[in-house]
Amino acid sequence: MKLLFIHSDHLEFEAKQKAGGGDLAETDGVPMEGRMEECVTVFTTVESGDEEDLDAVVDNAATELRDVADQLNTTNVVLYPYAHLSEDLAGPDAAKTVMRNLEAELTGEFDVLRSPFGWYKSFEVSCKGHPLSELSRHVSAHRDEEKDPEETEEREPSDWHVMTPDGDLQGAVGAKSDVNEDMQAFIEDEVEGIEKGAGDEPPHIELMKEKSLVGYDELSDVGNLRWYPRGKLVRDCLMEYVNDLVVEYGGMPVETPIMYDLGARAIDEHAGKFGERQYRFESGDRRMMLRFAACFGQFSIMRDMYISENDLPLRVYEMSTYSFRREQRGEVAGLKRLRAFTMPDMHTATEDMAQAREELVAQAKLALQTSEDLGINYEPAIRMTREFFEENREWVQEVVDDLGKPALIEVLPERHHYWSAKIDFAAIDGLGRPIENPTVQIDVESAERFGIEYHDGEGSHHTPILHYSPSGGIERVLAAILENTATMDTPRLPTWLSPTQVRFIPVQDHVEYCDELVDRLAERNLRADVDDRDESVGKRIARAETDWVPYYVVVGDREVEGDTLGVNVRETGEELDMSVEELLETVDEDVGELPRKRRYLPKHLSKHPNFTGN
Repeated sequence: MKLLFIHSDHLEFEAKQKAGGGDLAETDGVPMEGRMEECVTVFTTVESGDEEDLDAVVDNAATELRDVADQLNTTNVVLYPYAHLSEDLAGPDAAKTVMRNLEAELTGEFDVLRSPFGWYKSFEVSCKGHPLSELSRHVSAHRDEEKDPEETEEREPSDWHVMTPDGDLQGAVGAKSDVNEDMQAFIEDEVEGIEKGAGDEPPHIELMKEKSLVGYDELSDVGNLRWYPRGKLVRDCLMEYVNDLVVEYGGMPVETPIMYDLGARAIDEHAGKFGERQYRFESGDRRMMLRFAACFGQFSIMRDMYISENDLPLRVYEMSTYSFRREQRGEVAGLKRLRAFTMPDMHTATEDMAQAREELVAQAKLALQTSEDLGINYEPAIRMTREFFEENREWVQEVVDDLGKPALIEVLPERHHYWSAKIDFAAIDGLGRPIENPTVQIDVESAERFGIEYHDGEGSHHTPILHYSPSGGIERVLAAILENTATMDTPRLPTWLSPTQVRFIPVQDHVEYCDELVDRLAERNLRADVDDRDESVGKRIARAETDWVPYYVVVGDREVEGDTLGVNVRETGEELDMSVEELLETVDEDVGELPRKRRYLPKHLSKHPNFTGN
């Protein structure tokens, strides 16, 4: 489809004569004459190749028109069918369908005047004559949602450095020999653009299937997963862990909708700034989108609040169990890149940039606490505009010192996003590629866009807002944990995340005794089960090893009569003699203050169904 944009003082037309016989000329639902002032006139030619996917052509044309209208700062649009931009024309029915659907797509967001198809028309257009007043575009039937404008727009490159806690700043590539292996891999990916393991699957994908945690569903859209009981338990534990962490910090939980109206200018503008591949659809006569985070809902809550300066910093939090990003099919990868995911999301309204910087550091340090609790090594990246860096260089040095490890520093020539500074943390997968997880950002636009204000004795003020995810997407956290296990001599999950924390393997007729031990562990909210299957002890021990059970016990006459258990400890590979009480205390201490959820599968393994067919 060819598009010619003319930024016009006015466009005026009048239909004079039908261009063909039959039903070629439109007569219903479109004006025969019209005039629009201060508009962008879009001369359009629908081509034969567009008939492959008319909906995609409409979507792509609307995307281009939004971009041009934004540059020209106008919401007045004239759609003018014009067959003279191409010699390879689509059939008239296809062309009319595209014009009608494009009008419907834009109506509500723009004031749209469409001239009729299939008529000879007189028209008068007055071009403004500035450098952007005449623009042309060519869109196709291929779906452009796979292209992220943030990734394809040509911009002046960033400056990259590594800063150490003692304040030393050097070029990122030159610093590679002085940093750990994970930071080296991070630099190679982010700065040098070295693509590692192209075409290879990261190790966690095989593990998530092998351990019956997560699977694909061929009946769904790629990038949407189904969770089996073992995997859902791990995911639920992680969600509870993050919820507890954020609420303890001062985040106030809310719940907000998952779809939003693109007819609302604030929603449409923020969605465009976010630069994500979005799921958009029509609901009746409204253009809607599925959220990619909880920003919209939390901003709406803040807008409707009366916020006093005494309320600041004000932290609103949601575990966004349904967030969506329309990833390119070939880029979807296990738990690392999904189209539907779980995103812990907190937004903090602050009094001014000084308080915003304080919160940025405090929330970044809280993200590093998750690194310790989850057993994941995170490498930090501090990204900011050149202006922010020059004004806050000493503060940036203090941040790196507080983080206690070298940080990758990205200095952007100018601000392209809604944020002026942010800190990201990345784990490195088994192929040497980053999995970006926690992030905290200072947003300098959204308060004004959404009308979020706080009040003091002198009046009302827009507030800098922090976007924060203390762990990153829950699925990515599990991906990082599983990638970490792939590097261990004896792979294992932390005890608090293990679906079974203790397993008893009864010999002879001691199932009932094992059941009693399971119940005693359950009194402390610890997860235990009994392998009562009619298999050899050796095979049942092998199953405990395959299931990565942190503690397992073979129970025979000696254990029943003497109350002393031979406990196999996966982490150390030792077999230790413990009393029942010592076992309880050991596992209890191992879990500590971290979440304790009851098991999701039956007590007896003989009742465990095979979810994956393995």
